[in-house]
This record gives sequence, C-alpha cells and structure tokens, in this order.
Amino acid sequence: MIAYITGATSGFGKAIAQKLAQKGYDMIITGRRKERLETLADELTRQYSVKVRVSCYDVRDNDAVEKAIVSLPQEWKNIDVLVNNAGLAVGAVGIQNGELDDWNRMIDTNIKGLLYVSHQIMPLMVARKSGHIINLGSVAGKEVYPNGNVYCATKHAVDAITKAMRVDMLPYGVKVSQICPGAAETEFSLVRYKNNKEAADKVYQGYQPLVAEDIADVVAYLVSLPKHVCINDLVITCLSQANATNFYKK
Repeated sequence: MIAYITGATSGFGKAIAQKLAQKGYDMIITGRRKERLETLADELTRQYSVKVRVSCYDVRDNDAVEKAIVSLPQEWKNIDVLVNNAGLAVGAVGIQNGELDDWNRMIDTNIKGLLYVSHQIMPLMVARKSGHIINLGSVAGKEVYPNGNVYCATKHAVDAITKAMRVDMLPYGVKVSQICPGAAETEFSLVRYKNNKEAADKVYQGYQPLVAEDIADVVAYLVSLPKHVCINDLVITCLSQANATNFYKK
C-alpha cells in the first residue's frame, strides 16, 4: 500500500504520515522544506520499517508537480491513498484591507495546488479502478467568518471540488472523502498571523483545541473501511467549538 501526502513537513500532514506508517503504508511525502522531509523519512523508516520517498516541491508550481509525479518509478505509481493536505491561511483582516500577495498564495496553494497534484494522480487511480482521495477542507469551507474572506472562499472551493471528484470518480471505484477540521493547534495560526506568536497563541487560549493527531486518527479510520464504504464528508471540531464562530472558553 502506498500513500501520497502533500504538506508533510508539519501539522496534519506530518501526523498523517506517522499514523499511516504505523499501519504499514509505504509513502511519498512532499513539501517545501527538504530537511524536514528527510528527517521525517528517516524517522518513519527506522520506527516502522516502511519505504519512504521524499519529493520536495511547491504545489503551486504545476511544472514541478508534474515532473515529480511523472518521474516516479513504476512501482511508486500504484498510489492507493492521496492526501491533499497542503494548504494555509495568510492574514486575518477585512477583505477591504486584504493583501493581493496573501490572496494569491492561498488561492494558488489551497485550490490550484490541490488540483495540480490530483490532476497527475487521479488518472493513475482511474486506470487501476482503485484508490482513495482525501482532501483536507475546513469548517471555513462550510461557513464564512469575520476576517476569513478569501481563506473561506478557497476552502469552499475545496468543498465543491471534493463533491465534483466524488461524482466523476464514481464509475471507477475511486473513493473521495473530505475532512473539515475546526480549530487545531498546529503551525496554522502562526502562518496566518505571519509569525506573530503572541497573536497565534491567543487563538487557542481558554479551551482545548484539536491537535494534528486527532485528524490523523480520522484518516487512519477512513482508509481502514471496507471497499464498499465511503465517507464523503466529515466536520470535526473540539468539544468547545460548535461551529466556525461559536466557542465556549473558560
């Protein structure tokens, strides 16, 4: 079994790689930070005796995506699980004050990057009439909240793309699932607030948020289901979060 995981250098992606390695998956891990990928690969190989291939590129670069996947040795092209995890939020201001560079970065990563990777891997699954695509969405793809604007828009797009994939993959026996996490304590807020640690830490004060391992456990569950069972969509929050805007904090 082979898993292909984007954005594996931290957060959900790293935790998912660790969880699937525990389940015996060989994997291709991707991201922009090569040193982190290589460290993770060494860890997984040593702990779980699985094969790990490092592929360092930016999902925003379609040429790099195509080159990385087309050049895979044949034995690595039998990808059973694709986890489209790479994504980010940048900036938390009203849309009238948004920065174009931030918007482009989110659109190019969260939407186009997901499509670029999927565009290369879906035909491999279609040809084999087997596979499972898991897209990391967000509660931001179900609602819109103050200062979320373009980030919410990109995750709404992921929601729509996932539904479209589910329909179009139907004749080929390829599963498509979406996981939509709420607040989770990863590097997410640090990136959103542009390395302002004080602002990022405030996001998680007064309640117990999700952690990356919670989402990894869900991915492990999804891939363990019988072939005839496909969970299409999951919204997951911590107990203290009811939806995108309602929290109970102490």
